[in-house]
Amino acid sequence: MTSTPQPDPGPVEGRPPGRTPRAGRDLPAAIITGVVLIVIVVGTVLWWHWGFVIFIALALSAGVVELHRAMARIGMHSAQLPIIGGAVVMVLGAFAAAAHDLPVDASTYLIACLGLTSAVCMLWRLPGGSKGFVGDAAASLFTIAYLPLMGSFIPLMMADSLGSRRIVSWLLCVIASDTGGYAIGVIFGKHPMAPRISPKKSWEGMAGSVGGAMLVGAGCAAWILSTPVWVGIVLGGVLSVAATCGDLVESMIKRDVGLKDMSNFLPGHGGVMDRLDSMLLSAPFAWAVMSLCL
Repeated sequence: MTSTPQPDPGPVEGRPPGRTPRAGRDLPAAIITGVVLIVIVVGTVLWWHWGFVIFIALALSAGVVELHRAMARIGMHSAQLPIIGGAVVMVLGAFAAAAHDLPVDASTYLIACLGLTSAVCMLWRLPGGSKGFVGDAAASLFTIAYLPLMGSFIPLMMADSLGSRRIVSWLLCVIASDTGGYAIGVIFGKHPMAPRISPKKSWEGMAGSVGGAMLVGAGCAAWILSTPVWVGIVLGGVLSVAATCGDLVESMIKRDVGLKDMSNFLPGHGGVMDRLDSMLLSAPFAWAVMSLCL
């Protein structure tokens, strides 16, 4: 992520004062977890598309649990089980509808699933009475928009005839954005970009994010997508901005509820949402750019 060294902003719940944000990380566990995730993603993207979609559905379900627990800290309780069911049905069904000859097209299917999941979540909350109803319903609808809706663009990309290439290009651009932003931010970062949200982000790091993603995007266009280089440059630039905004959104959520990590689901890495943050908000932009330009 785009970073520049800054003074510790103060105590964060769950972390003793004076420790750096990365203090206490289990490095061996982080490496093992990272390798396992890479093997799963690469293996399924290249050789088992259904496996990748199932993996995304599981990741989104874990994200729903994390977000539910986070918002419960401030008195907002989402309809966890209906949202998990809706997320799984939306992701698996969208891929099936887009990749196979089904009676309903993927867009109609997704709209129907969004409407039904939202309705079920509000009905689910009715027995709880009027106190806190608006906050709980808002938590459910926010979770639906943030996770199943954003995540549904991933199977739509995979369902394309060039699905593996699109997914790989999207992932490489986001990784390049994160890596470029971190490297340039650490070395040159001086001007904070969003000090009230993420004190370590700098405008210099943001420039590194955009530059790195555009460079990798150009390479993906030439060698993976077989499309004009300008398409890759646009793709990289758009995804870099979207990925950075996605990271800021999750940072804002954690600051609001007083958390450092969303959970400890991933040993050495924190929560699933801590890994999905930049991916989620960039997915619809990746789908839109590649759908329009390829």
